[in-house]
Formats: sequence, structure tokens, C-alpha cells
Amino acid sequence: METTTSTAPFGNALVLGLGKTGADVARYLVGRSASVTLYGGLASKEGPLVEELRELGINVVLGTEDIEGAYDLAVVSPGISENSAFFANARSHATEVMGEPEFAWRQSPKNWVAITGTNGKTTTTALTTELLRAAGMDAEAVGNIGTLITGALEGRRAGQWFVAELSSYQLATTSQLHPRAACLLNVTPDHLSWHGSMEAYALAKEKVFANFGPEDLAVVSCEDEWCRAAIKRLEARGLSVCHLSTSADPLTTNAAFARDGMLVVRLAGVEHELVGIDELFIKGEHNVQNSLAAASLALFVGADIEGVRAGLRAFKPLEHRIEPCGSIAGVSFVNDSKATNTDSVEKALTAFVPGSVVLLLGGKDKGTDLTSLMQAAATTCHAVVCFGAAGERMEEAAHACLDAAGVTVARAGHLEDALDAGIALARPGDVVLLSPACASFDEFSSFEERGRVFKDLVAARIAAAGEGC
Repeated sequence: METTTSTAPFGNALVLGLGKTGADVARYLVGRSASVTLYGGLASKEGPLVEELRELGINVVLGTEDIEGAYDLAVVSPGISENSAFFANARSHATEVMGEPEFAWRQSPKNWVAITGTNGKTTTTALTTELLRAAGMDAEAVGNIGTLITGALEGRRAGQWFVAELSSYQLATTSQLHPRAACLLNVTPDHLSWHGSMEAYALAKEKVFANFGPEDLAVVSCEDEWCRAAIKRLEARGLSVCHLSTSADPLTTNAAFARDGMLVVRLAGVEHELVGIDELFIKGEHNVQNSLAAASLALFVGADIEGVRAGLRAFKPLEHRIEPCGSIAGVSFVNDSKATNTDSVEKALTAFVPGSVVLLLGGKDKGTDLTSLMQAAATTCHAVVCFGAAGERMEEAAHACLDAAGVTVARAGHLEDALDAGIALARPGDVVLLSPACASFDEFSSFEERGRVFKDLVAARIAAAGEGC
């Protein structure tokens, strides 16, 4: 069992947030004899979880952000912005304030790989974990992927690798976190209301490398301006940077790129040809990048090349990420509900034959510029169906760009209506793709619920048509 490295008691501990993170951290602390106070926040209310935590000896305070008392440590849930009054109150009442990944790393800091970026984090985290396992190494995917890192500490085995998906929220509150290797996949506008600016968001992502030394490896994309700027800063610090490209060889000592349809990773000047792009189950240019990033990380921390090759060939699409979900009369259906921003959708469209996509766009509007998305749709889509709260704005932007390109634009009220409109517009060989470029909260509680409802609706139509998946 991996042991913690803390030599001092936790003392008086403060936890902010009554979600999964806050509750699990509070349980962990009280289980190690800390005196724990949890503030749930303004919207928090009594319920079974509060009752359970109080029975464990945790002091739970509800309905306020006005913190009282003095604390040795505060652990803040990721939904609470570092720019908020609630966070500031914690800072004024605690000797040290941190997020959950920082807290977990301090308890068990060996053998960490970290992955961040606006898009592709979850796939790359899952794939890196599978590559390590395929190479015979003990690895667990933790963090933003759904397994709380603190919750995984209890059963962590000696020598086990933590492959941590880390969001900008989580990274913003780190100070000592130091993975052995880490990846920055991309930086495009997202979560700006939480961070306050694009610059603050990008710098939060870059904090994954804050404590790196020359013996570590930073895997960073060459393909957006924010990442290129990060590479310059990292190299100015004398760090080893693996330049990540989906096209040309970056011609650097450490690089990961595609050449003649093959995935290639070069580390410390030694080149490794891996597998052909056409051998991957996960499709699209973004998944080429994800695969290259995962392979670079796995090889660097000790995975053998045959294990990496086997893992790349075996890895299947994750749920809600360009996930095939059946076909009717030659028309395929794909669930990409995780695509909640325009950059994700643009990347998803690269997975399909140009002109073959009936794209379902809509949900709760994030207000982002739609020009680039519609330009991508002009070359890849046969039709676009706009639905939900964002439907009107999406439809206006689509007509402005797509009418001249001969792409059909339709409007629907809700997801089910959009699916039926998409089926009516699709031709044999087409793909009806749910890749909404919006949050789900106008109609659903999460992108997961939206994706599962979409799959259920597709399954019902397949059954009605008398066809199998």
C-alpha cells in the first residue's frame, strides 16, 4: 500500500463545497483524526448527506459563505472560483488553501502523470492508463475523469501510477503539485467566467508544469497559439518539451507526430514508429493528437513499445465521445454529446467523410463565436439541424455561412425533434452526428444524460425500423 508523506497532523481543517469532492475530502480528513468543518455554501440544504457527515463528527455549516474560526488547512471544491468571495473568505481564515488534487498529491506524490487541455483530456487520460496497463504496469485513471484522487488514496498500491485528468479549476489552486510527466493538449476559450479572462484560464492550464525540472517531460501541442507560447516559456526554463503535432515532424529532440499515416514518437532523439492511423478505433484528427500524447507519456514513464502498440490498437471510443450507436438503412448515428464547445465539434467533424454529416447543434448557448464552426460545417456537412435554447442563434449563423455552400439548414425544438429532422434529411452513407457545441442545461442535467437520451432515442428508432445495431 502506498503510504502518505504527511508527517504533521491535519489539525483544524476546513472544506468548502457539499458535492462529491467536498464530502469525500471531509471523510478522508475526519478518518485521520482531523477536526473538520465543511461549509456547503449559499445554496446548501439539509439532507441525508449532511446527516451522514455529521454522524462522522464533521461540523457542517449550511446556507452561508461567511466563514468563522481559524484553520490550518482549507480544501476547496473545484466549482468554487478562486476569484469568488467564498474562496477569499477561506483564504482569510486558513493558513493554507488548496484544491483536492494538490491535497491528494501531498499525501501520495510518487508516480503521477497529469493531462490537461480544453478538449481531449478524458480520452487521453483513459488511453494513457490503458497503454500503461497493456505494457504490464499498474495504473489508475483519476481526477476529473470521475474517480476522485483522494478517494483512490486508500487503496493505492506501491508502484501504482496515477494518471490524473486535471481541469483548469483544479490546477488553478495547485502550488506544489509535481507529476513525473504531463500533457497540455490545447487551449481554446472555455470557463472564462470562472477564471475571469482567457489569459488566466491559459495560465491555470500551464500550472501543470509549474514544478517541473529537467528530468521531467512536458508534452505540449504545437497547434494553437496559447500552447506555442507555453512551449517557449517551458523551454526558456530548460525543460524537456515533447512537441506534439498531428501533421509535420517538429524536428525537435522530443516530438510526437504523424508521418505517412503512422504515429511516431521521438524521445531523447530516439524514434519509435507505433501504429498506423487507420489501425485506431478512435477517429478524427483530434484523436490522432490524443493517441500521440498518450503514447509519449506512456513511453516516457517506462511502458515498452509493444505494449503501447497493443494498447493503441485495442482502445475503443469512450461514451459520448464520437461514440457509434447504430444505423438505419445505411445511415449511421454517432453520440458526441461531450462536445460542449465549438472547438470540440470542429475536431469531431474531421472524423467523417466530407459532405456526409447531418450535424445536430444546440442546447444552452455559451455565446461563443460561431464563424469557425460554420466554416468547418460548410465543407463537412450535408445538413445542419439547430435545436434547443441556442437554436435560433445557431440557425442564423448557419444560414449566413451555409446557404451559399448548399448545406441544408433546419430548425427543431428539442433533441428528439432534432434527431427526427436529421433522419429525414439523411441519405444512405450519411452520419447523423450529435455534436452540440453547447451545454446541456436547457433540457438535461448533464452532457451524459443528453448523450444517453440520444442513444435511447436512436435505439427506439432502430427497433421500430426492425434493424439491429
